[in-house]
Amino acid sequence: MAEETLSNEQQTELLFMQLVMMFQGMAMQQLGKVMNPMTQKVERDLGQAKNFIDLLSMLEAKTKGNLTDNEEKLLQQSLFDLRMNYVDEMKKADSPEESSESAENAEPKAPADTEETTESETTEGEDSAS
Repeated sequence: MAEETLSNEQQTELLFMQLVMMFQGMAMQQLGKVMNPMTQKVERDLGQAKNFIDLLSMLEAKTKGNLTDNEEKLLQQSLFDLRMNYVDEMKKADSPEESSESAENAEPKAPADTEETTESETTEGEDSAS
């Protein structure tokens, strides 16, 4: 009901802010700062985190001069926070202690990343496709 009372401009601002917060949330999840709600695990993929940061950076460049003060502040603050967290995580990844932990955490992901599939995986995939 609240949306019915908002002007078109207010709705657009709200949607833009939701988009920024969605990308920010996904980036924080990939930085390992927020638990993945699907797996209930904290996961870290700095490459994907960088992609979300780059998306927000592109959005900032493409919308320059066309944002409300609130939109601009949210976008700039989100980018600042994400960039600082990204740098922090990169430093952790460079430390020997964190690198060994990352290697241990990456091992379960390896089978999913490979092109090879086991017979049971192929059978399961065919069963679910039926």
